[in-house]
Amino acid sequence: MNAAALPLPAPTLAQRWRVRLPGLLLTAAVATAAMGLATQPWLQTHGISALTLAIVLGIALGNTLYPRLAARAGAGVGFSKQWLLRAGIVLYGLRLTFQDIGQVGVAGVLIDALVLASTFALAWWAGTRWFGMDRNSALLIGAGSSICGAAAVMAAEPVVSGRAEQVTVAVSTVVVFGTLAMFLYPMLYQLNAAHGWIPISAQAYGVFTGSTVHEVAQVVAAGRAVSETAADTAVIAKMVRVMMLAPFLVALSLLLARGAAARAGAARAKIVVPWFAFGFVAVAGLNSLQLLPAALVAQAVAVDTALLAMAMAALGLTTHVSALRQAGIRPLLLALLLFGWLLAGGLGINVGVHALLG
Repeated sequence: MNAAALPLPAPTLAQRWRVRLPGLLLTAAVATAAMGLATQPWLQTHGISALTLAIVLGIALGNTLYPRLAARAGAGVGFSKQWLLRAGIVLYGLRLTFQDIGQVGVAGVLIDALVLASTFALAWWAGTRWFGMDRNSALLIGAGSSICGAAAVMAAEPVVSGRAEQVTVAVSTVVVFGTLAMFLYPMLYQLNAAHGWIPISAQAYGVFTGSTVHEVAQVVAAGRAVSETAADTAVIAKMVRVMMLAPFLVALSLLLARGAAARAGAARAKIVVPWFAFGFVAVAGLNSLQLLPAALVAQAVAVDTALLAMAMAALGLTTHVSALRQAGIRPLLLALLLFGWLLAGGLGINVGVHALLG
């Protein structure tokens, strides 16, 4: 047999990690810089998280220095974008417990579910029908607006098979309109309190904020601008909304598989099972038992932030500004429509559910 025809031996574990190391070090450096910057008082006050900073720094490097490093760092950057993301989503479950559901009650859970379903359905329909966008971009923007911002966008990416530039555009809309919400929501609350248009307490404002604002950091900022009570309730409502991420991903996978089967005329289609979503629920369940020491949970949450920041950095590194320009104005228009729905429709859902359940 010709020796040249013999298959090459598979790389060893040590060899695989050696190839990934440069890229992992690069994404870790960007994530460390982002987490350091995120501690600055001005950035904390304005709800700008380490994840947002990581993708911004990643894009800056990705369009300047990274092309010269891509040959060596590509394997590690790809690993960060794929596997570290999934690990980060699993550990994200440490940020909440099932007891959170009890604190907002049936009304809070129903509000979150209705806001999530209506916002995502509107994104899917309006994005593809009104704005003529590709389906994946519309779904990613919908996921970010309806659940938990950047984390939801990145969690949905494996299910919809989105491209790096589509994910980046969706995350950008979360940054723009989530930041706007941080300033607009407290202003509208004070304006309403002065004129008495809608009877809404600080606690009800917290539920409204937690059920409609994009990122957890943005929810905290919008809540604290009114009161600590509003902030506490807003975070709990937001955590219940985050907990809906796992069933959302499973339902989305089933819907996409069913649609693919219908288009192909096939009886069965591939279902992308987001196993990391089940890990997320399992970790949240473990955290609910309150068996883990608080110090350990705090350290694990810090590790989780680092993993997600590395994934966001990797995403930024592989995103080209030209791709963002090609996306045009339509993603922002869709995100603006969703923001309007979250504000007006979300308020209507909150008021209607509270009136129904008393």
